[in-house]
Amino acid sequence: MTIHAGNTMRLPDRYVALDLEMTGLSPKRDRIIEIGAVLVENGDARAVFSRLINPGREIPERITEITGITEADVRNAPYVEEILTELSDFIGDNDLLGHRILLDYTFLKRVFVNAGRAFEKNGIDTLKLARKYLPELPGRRLSELCAYYEIPLRAHRAADDAMAAHTVYQRLRLAFDTPSNTDAQKDFRAHPLVCSIKKESPAGRGQKDRLLSLLRRHNLPVTVDVEHMSKNEISRLTDRILARYGR
Repeated sequence: MTIHAGNTMRLPDRYVALDLEMTGLSPKRDRIIEIGAVLVENGDARAVFSRLINPGREIPERITEITGITEADVRNAPYVEEILTELSDFIGDNDLLGHRILLDYTFLKRVFVNAGRAFEKNGIDTLKLARKYLPELPGRRLSELCAYYEIPLRAHRAADDAMAAHTVYQRLRLAFDTPSNTDAQKDFRAHPLVCSIKKESPAGRGQKDRLLSLLRRHNLPVTVDVEHMSKNEISRLTDRILARYGR
């Protein structure tokens, strides 16, 4: 949403800064393990949404090393489908803001689409802004921008990263979003987030039972929650097991 002031379009001071922690970077193969969101009004954080999420599978060791989130932390956490209404109510009709916001948006949109719910949003990417307005920096990861602006950061925890992205955005906007900068009047407002997501079919009972039988036959540990896997996910895992171990 934008408001008009004379001949300029300005971003309203209300948005939701968003960050996710995931088991990896592929929206098709990986799962969300933490969601953090910060509601911002008039430049100030007004409310925080923070939830650990059960991904229904093992958390890779490298992800635990990065985030500090262990399988014990998420074992009794809700599945992401169980908190969609709460998250949707928190976000409302506000624009989203984040560092590489399209990646986080794609993960969330896949969950919403699979649940049969719409999730169309505009967004602001602090990484794109930093690349354009701070080209002299050797790196523009969120941690590097926080170091540059002397912003305290507990990196790779979702709510903290969301808050950091919001603070970086405010610093960038203060420095570069001036009435005389016509590019900034476009760059610092939200734009449609575009990604194409097809709804995944749920796995049938027979498909789930065949996978479990295959795991038992080869004496393989069950590292996924079969009940929360899609048809395509079970098919991919079954194919990998057959390719490696045979029938």
